[in-house]
Amino acid sequence: MRVRTTSRDVARLAGVAQSTVSYVLAGKGSISAATRRRVLAAVEELGYQPNLVARAMRTRRTGRVAVVMGVPIYNPVRMLAGAGSAAEAAGYMMEVHTVDGDVERRSQRVLELAGSGEFEGVLSFAPIEPDLADKAPEGVPVVTSADFDNEMHTVGELADATPVKTFIERLADLGHTRFLHVAGPQSFVSAQDRARTYVGTIERLGLESLGVAGFDWTGEVGVEAIRSLPDDAAPLAVIAVNDLVAVGVMRGALERGWSVPHDVSVTGWDNYDVGPFLSPSLTTVDNDRAEAGRRAMVRLIAALRGEVPPGETASLNKVIWRESTAAPGTA
Repeated sequence: MRVRTTSRDVARLAGVAQSTVSYVLAGKGSISAATRRRVLAAVEELGYQPNLVARAMRTRRTGRVAVVMGVPIYNPVRMLAGAGSAAEAAGYMMEVHTVDGDVERRSQRVLELAGSGEFEGVLSFAPIEPDLADKAPEGVPVVTSADFDNEMHTVGELADATPVKTFIERLADLGHTRFLHVAGPQSFVSAQDRARTYVGTIERLGLESLGVAGFDWTGEVGVEAIRSLPDDAAPLAVIAVNDLVAVGVMRGALERGWSVPHDVSVTGWDNYDVGPFLSPSLTTVDNDRAEAGRRAMVRLIAALRGEVPPGETASLNKVIWRESTAAPGTA
């Protein structure tokens, strides 16, 4: 029978007093960042699981945090996984609540969770009323992530369109002078920003644009955008709003007898799992949604501990260069 790991074991491995382990996991006491990291590393190495029931009886703390997610148009598993890992590392259990409806309905549910006595804090990935944190019970922080709008469309750092500028500048350096943007629905802030960044970068660099087309997230608009081009459009670089649209662009190029990347360079967005295995593999943007979730939970943990959350400087979006982009005429 496996012997249960105790806080004494964690203390021994971390080289601290048992009370220090308790302070770190409870978010109390004046513990240095280095000591906290050492204790949390020992917790992870030993697989220590705090006895949350016993702790709640002693301290009247539940060791639980609630996460509220609206009904998104995408799979939020990576973001929730990132939030869950940060909660677990800090000694908390995370419970997810999906709430449909408008801001008022979501706000009401957040207040219910905050006032239930079951959770020490609430993190909402869905927008709620701006002053809701002031209405929550004292000692139960409510933190809102800035990653989604009221329709659960991506906004903020996850929607940062800077990679479009990076794509165009790099492709121009490779010798491309003619570009096309196959855009997403303009009801999405992320699609608006990518289209705006495309137009601004083309104008700033004095490049030729064959326009902004598509306005959907589907592969069909990518195919149609290429079908509608004049016969002398290639060589060309296409900035597609996401990977599915980019695949449509590649299919449209194939139909017209244009080779990727010899005649048409193509970029996507979202780093779908299939991207590295396409022929040619697809240049794209990776959104680190797990890191976005982790950062949001870290802000809640900091609020629970009365600490200032750490400043995060690294971008959540990373350009991944693959075979679908090259200098014009490159086989």
